[in-house]
Amino acid sequence: MHRPRSVEEVRRIVAEAGRIKALGSRHCFNGIADTTADHLTLDALPDDVEIDGDVVWVPGGTRYGELAAHLAASGRALHNMASLPHITVVGATATGTHGSGVRNGSLSAAVAGLDIVRADGELVRLRPEDPDFAGAVVHLGALGVVTRIGVRVQPSFDVATTVHLGLDWDSLLGEFEAITSAAYSVSVFTDFDEVIQVWAKARVGDDAKTDFFGARPAEVPTHMLRGTGIDNLTEQLGVAGSWHERLPHFKAGVTPSDGDELQSEYFVPAEHGAAALAALRPLADKMAPLLHIGEIRTIAADDLWLSPAHGTASVAFHFTWRPAQASVERLLPDVEAALEPFGGRPHWGKLFTTEPPDLDLLYPKLADFRSLARRFDPEGKFGNDFLGRTIGL
Repeated sequence: MHRPRSVEEVRRIVAEAGRIKALGSRHCFNGIADTTADHLTLDALPDDVEIDGDVVWVPGGTRYGELAAHLAASGRALHNMASLPHITVVGATATGTHGSGVRNGSLSAAVAGLDIVRADGELVRLRPEDPDFAGAVVHLGALGVVTRIGVRVQPSFDVATTVHLGLDWDSLLGEFEAITSAAYSVSVFTDFDEVIQVWAKARVGDDAKTDFFGARPAEVPTHMLRGTGIDNLTEQLGVAGSWHERLPHFKAGVTPSDGDELQSEYFVPAEHGAAALAALRPLADKMAPLLHIGEIRTIAADDLWLSPAHGTASVAFHFTWRPAQASVERLLPDVEAALEPFGGRPHWGKLFTTEPPDLDLLYPKLADFRSLARRFDPEGKFGNDFLGRTIGL
């Protein structure tokens, strides 16, 4: 395990390595960062945060919670955050990680620049005007080691979270688009047998929806997992607060979620969201012994080659599973078959069983990405079993 303290040290380590993989916060649930050779982590790089106009530059080991606190203190904001602030900026954007909101792109969509150490140790700087940029942002660790990343920022804003209870299936399926666009960020939590909660995160100053499709606002703070304590959750009950303390579901600095778990997620074009949800519902009984919770979110379209939202506004169906990997992997083909008519794209950092050539059909720029990866890494220094099995690298 290498822990370089400078970019020059990263370049030397990479140039001298036979095979090597960079690690982020280790929040992926498949073998995307696995290797039998060398690992490298960037958490010891100098903590140099630079704000240049509407772009903030951070080193490769920076976590979103750290970046968000720095930006909030300077009156700036990210456009969105994922459920967890614990993940690294570089790792999250490399896999297409996202928050929610019909007008909000993924975290990757906010990337404004990458400094990448290629297999030969050369430091390459990519910016949006470069022809390789759209292919390099969601890179799955296949292009090199990102030592610095630029992310677009905006003026700070406040958000208020309201949890709604008692939404029925007829309302959700019949008003799916209206419900998922009813606030700046909306998450629907379900076990696919019942709609458990809807978390609506409204930007302060926007028109707030008071009659939430027949659902009632929770009167006490509420966890998406029944019977689970709320100490690790961000504040609810419509209390306004800074964007970085509301957009994530979980607080920075505490243990997130339920702890020991597995995850899968699939993205379908937004126009198929309600139909895809209806197709998943018959699997509720099969899922029940394995599922902690499901979450439905929305993501705006982008032009990034391997982004699950490439070319289309999307609805994402997330599954937090109990830690029974063999059983989950036996169930996933049923989930994928239910979503196949809608073009369900898997999240690169979570469990899935979709294989080539289906991945090539779902991600039409995959062949172009292979060519890009072979230019950056002709000998496969950053390759591993996951990339070989899914992408052919």
